[in-house]
Amino acid sequence: MGLLTIGAFAKASRLSPKALRLYDELGLLPPARVDPVTGYRLYAPEQLDQARLVAWLRRLGMSLARIQHVCTLEAGPAAQEVRTFWAQVEADTTARRDLATFLINHLSWKDPAMSPTTKHLGIRYAALSDTGLVRESNQDTAYAGSRLLAVADGYGSQGAPASAAAVDALKYLETVSVPAGDLLNVLEDAVEQAKQAVHGAAGTGSSPEEAGTTLTAMLWTGSQLALVHIGDSRVHLLRDGELFQITHDHTMVQSMVDEGRLSPEEAASHPQRSLLIRALGRGADATPDLRLHDARQGDRYLLCSDGLSTVVPTEEIHRVLSEIREPEEAIHELVALANGSGGPDNASCVLADVMELQQ
Repeated sequence: MGLLTIGAFAKASRLSPKALRLYDELGLLPPARVDPVTGYRLYAPEQLDQARLVAWLRRLGMSLARIQHVCTLEAGPAAQEVRTFWAQVEADTTARRDLATFLINHLSWKDPAMSPTTKHLGIRYAALSDTGLVRESNQDTAYAGSRLLAVADGYGSQGAPASAAAVDALKYLETVSVPAGDLLNVLEDAVEQAKQAVHGAAGTGSSPEEAGTTLTAMLWTGSQLALVHIGDSRVHLLRDGELFQITHDHTMVQSMVDEGRLSPEEAASHPQRSLLIRALGRGADATPDLRLHDARQGDRYLLCSDGLSTVVPTEEIHRVLSEIREPEEAIHELVALANGSGGPDNASCVLADVMELQQ
């Protein structure tokens, strides 16, 4: 088969002539030959595979610059690049879905016509932070109040004051009245205040760039819990006997799991499993996950640092939360389990039970 005209090649590759001319100008898909007299672009049949690949990648939404890079790779690395790209797309979609869900719930809550009649609910709570058996000091901060629940896991030379500053910056939420219409803005403002507080605390040390903290907090609104999450501390929900993890770790290893480059089993023992990609600290991405949870009577929420979640199996956490009724007793048992497994890190947890208030 001889060379194909741009029209014939466009039809075979499902790319428009306009797109082909653009890709030629970018050096992404140059023609095999350009007629010196007419200037017509002519393409070789063997270019169809690359043209179809470009068309498919464009349909995925990949940028032209990234497509150009993929086209320079062998099949295996190219497939990995597409896998990585799609994992990021799914992560971005999940983030937007979470925000959409938050806004739907948030606006539904504002609309009296859509708000269900609920019981008068409250929470009973307990918090505990333990140094563990290996670390010399405790850089975690755990807090539980009538409205605010929070766990922060500090790191670096000023990790302890950083985690304390982050939680302290949120404590004003205990006493202020937050109108339903302002909840999202209030939470974002609170995260910004926590970020500035952490910078201030970290700046007192000799290596401020190495200090920061995670922050995972929930604000009780009377019938819902609003979640703010940055880092790798976790929130588990025990509901109707089932345990759910309702946060997503912001770690390099978790991103590799999301991209299919690691299995969850491999991630659990990976030497860089604690390397954060989001945190409150200088130079770190401090973008929070924000969610709104409709609370039910009987729900049990556990906020914990990775010093608990990385050493105590999920099955054991489930057992303790299911069997031990009193929050204070349950969190002491969880910390004891962490220390029984060697206590390699600070372990902190906050437990809150949703219950009906007596009228």
